[in-house]
Amino acid sequence: SSMINGYCDPRFLNLKEIFIHAVESQFEVGAALAVEHEGELVVNLWGGHKDALRTSPWQEDTLVNVWSVTKGVTATCIAKLINDGLLDPDEKVSKYWPEYGCNGKENTKVSDFLCHRAGMFGFQGGAPEGSWQDWKKFTERLESQAPIREPGTSQGYHAMTYGWLTGELIRRVDGRSAGQYFKEEIATPLNIDFHIGLQESDFERCADMLMIEMDPDNIKLPGNFMRHIPDFLLPKKLKNFKSALTGGDFLIAFQSRPGDGIDYPNLPDWRMAEIPSANGHGSAKSLAKLYGILSNGCERDGISIMHPDILERSITSYSSGPDTVLFGADIKFGLGYELEKGVSGIGNLSPVFKNKMFGHAGVGGAVAFGDPEKKLGYGFVCNQQHQTRGLYQTHNQLVEKLYSII
Repeated sequence: SSMINGYCDPRFLNLKEIFIHAVESQFEVGAALAVEHEGELVVNLWGGHKDALRTSPWQEDTLVNVWSVTKGVTATCIAKLINDGLLDPDEKVSKYWPEYGCNGKENTKVSDFLCHRAGMFGFQGGAPEGSWQDWKKFTERLESQAPIREPGTSQGYHAMTYGWLTGELIRRVDGRSAGQYFKEEIATPLNIDFHIGLQESDFERCADMLMIEMDPDNIKLPGNFMRHIPDFLLPKKLKNFKSALTGGDFLIAFQSRPGDGIDYPNLPDWRMAEIPSANGHGSAKSLAKLYGILSNGCERDGISIMHPDILERSITSYSSGPDTVLFGADIKFGLGYELEKGVSGIGNLSPVFKNKMFGHAGVGGAVAFGDPEKKLGYGFVCNQQHQTRGLYQTHNQLVEKLYSII
């Protein structure tokens, strides 16, 4: 097809059909899909456009902001630091970051940061204004504030704050920022075209991230009638959902800043900042390669990222909900990686994660994961955000098809 470029192994042509349809139906504006199987790149497709007006074609090396897919890349950095003996997930955060141990946060463990149990999923009094590049402004606010929930007692998805919390840990134990650490330790040696903090010279390769105003009525799935149903009439999952809805944690975790227009992810300040939870930029191929390496013994071309036992520990469930931010869903987290889910997903609100899959999804629709049993690395990226009911539609169709083939 004229709108789609790249390579697809004949075994995976059914995946290509789904991808073509997603782009040609204009459900996706621009997108890319890559799959590594047993260390071989078997699918590498891209198509559509980088801009809303559909004037600038998506290229093989197009970069796009993948939002929380970045968290899985950061988790890989953390796992390498654990591998190298610089960080212990069972230790208190204050061992590495002494200033953090105040105001009720004294006993927070490193693993609490990684599996969203630190009770710090938002900023008390609203997110700091001004430049996203001012690292200390964000970390000092977090280190000094009281937690929103008692650390360790509940899971609440740290949508943005995960980046500053884990990134500061990396900085404290290694000396480098998360973006610099990833670049020097993993991306450059293994030739992985993924960046936490972009150079200006890479802007021309970027697709525009086409954000939509999220419709809150659409996010609150079963709707406000839930508030009025007595708990004893609700099954457990709906009970979790009800307490999450009435708790308002979602709004705290996804705090918007009054000065940010809907286009802020396309501005230089956001692109150049290092936000290890949310502003990684990369290609589908780069993500498939990273997870392909992790799923095949964690090494390639004689370069080892970590011992496979360390990965195995990192993709063991440390928390499985109910998540107070994500509407009570039983989402599972390892040490920073999202794992196969117990949540059945209402429509395409949540990404399909099954078997031994570990990775992360992003609120723009991108998903990347590995599967060490199937020896898979997978990356899907796109630039058109969708309303919640269609958020992961393309990914979910691709994954169901992929697992039916292998």
